[in-house]
Amino acid sequence: MFEELSQVQWLIIATVIAIIILTAIVVYRRCKPPYKQQAVTSKTATKSNTKAKSPQAEEPTLYPRLPLGEKRVVPEKEHRIPRQRLDDNAMKVVYRLHDAGYDCFLVGGCIRDLLLNQKPKDFDVATSAHPEQAVELFHRGRLIGRRFKLLHVRFGRELIEVATFRAGHDSEDNDDGEQGRQSASGLILRDNVYGSIEEDALRRDFTVNALYYCARDYSIYDFANGYPDLQQRIIRMIGEPAQRYREDPVRMLRAARFAAKLNFDIEPATAAPIHELSPLLGRIAPARLFDEALKLLQSGYGAAAYRQMQRFDLFRYLFPLTQEILDNPDWPTPILVQHVLKNTDRRLEQGKSVTPAFMFAALLWYPLYQRYLELLDEEDLPPLQALHEAANQVLSAQVKATAIPRRFSAPMREIWELQLRLPRHQGRKADQLMAHPRFRAAYDLILLRESAGEDLDGLGQWWTEYQKGNEGQRRELNTDVITEEPPRKRRRRRRKPSSKPNE
Repeated sequence: MFEELSQVQWLIIATVIAIIILTAIVVYRRCKPPYKQQAVTSKTATKSNTKAKSPQAEEPTLYPRLPLGEKRVVPEKEHRIPRQRLDDNAMKVVYRLHDAGYDCFLVGGCIRDLLLNQKPKDFDVATSAHPEQAVELFHRGRLIGRRFKLLHVRFGRELIEVATFRAGHDSEDNDDGEQGRQSASGLILRDNVYGSIEEDALRRDFTVNALYYCARDYSIYDFANGYPDLQQRIIRMIGEPAQRYREDPVRMLRAARFAAKLNFDIEPATAAPIHELSPLLGRIAPARLFDEALKLLQSGYGAAAYRQMQRFDLFRYLFPLTQEILDNPDWPTPILVQHVLKNTDRRLEQGKSVTPAFMFAALLWYPLYQRYLELLDEEDLPPLQALHEAANQVLSAQVKATAIPRRFSAPMREIWELQLRLPRHQGRKADQLMAHPRFRAAYDLILLRESAGEDLDGLGQWWTEYQKGNEGQRRELNTDVITEEPPRKRRRRRRKPSSKPNE
């Protein structure tokens, strides 16, 4: 076949092959850099991969402080919040408001926690839409509140809170004072004056809570220097601290809570007025202080929050009776309080349940027991009746500080009553007490009392062994009691004869 080709055909074939080879050489030289350049490139790529694998090794950009209200934009490549950690339902709310033509951002604690690589408890949304405008966009939305009007959008068991941008009470939109009002002392009575995002940022309490996440370009907007304060781990009030505390005294508790939760330092100017202004907490509704007490002491950092509250003398406004007895050497109250809060933190860390009923029952135990002993001496009452009266008096005084709902106060009474009944475990009483729905909580309080140094004659150990033992071991633990005091037989009551005549 090759012999049949002419010289011209051979020349064409050779030319084509030469062109292919030359083209391949040119392409190869263009794609492959010289050896030295390749080595440098490879080295640079290695460094880049190392940084990508361990972003913590990169030095974060230190942002300078800007004048209050000036906008700082932190791009995604700087803050590095993974988009997959954003809540899907919250983003649905944001995009729905965007599609309707409103500005909308994720805001507050969720952004703060994501930047600290913590899991947010919930996601809040701030928007330029007024509550009445926003509620029309969500068929499962509901407006709540009068003092501070909000929109709640429900997705199953999850609740997304949507707030409209707020402005100061001196805004032109509040000429008649109907949308926003303050008392003579500065306490905010109504706060529904709407404004811009810049005004909204300056109305928030602490700088680290005034960060806005923009879903359009995935950047963070900062108008109050919250981003540099977060980098420096500082809790700083926006504006003049004393004035902001007078507007809402609960901010003093929030300062202590965030310092404990985040392990941040409270900036000196923010901390300075708290001691002087702490009595303003007496004006706050007891129901609101109950909620704040749960946030402080039942969120996983109760022991640290307790130390912060004692530092600023705030604990007395939540638990006045417990504070009064802390310095009484007759009772190991300080140790019990610390053990209760550490135990609560440990249970939450292990994913176990906690109840306000147990925490309040434990923190109020020594005030209750002291009053119980006084009633025994003064009134000559039977023990159980004296305990019930002491419980009435203690709860009556406590609800003036923190309003305890009945669903918690009723179990508290049962836990307290079992403290008197658990020592009397003779015979069948032990099994009856173990069947009580509050037995476990009462038993835990016995152990905490003993760990605080109270001498209960080995009661906690006895109940521990009884619960672990089998039927024979339990019988042996109660042998001496059973032989000394056998159970009485019940006499059968004779039925009265029927008065009807026999049919």
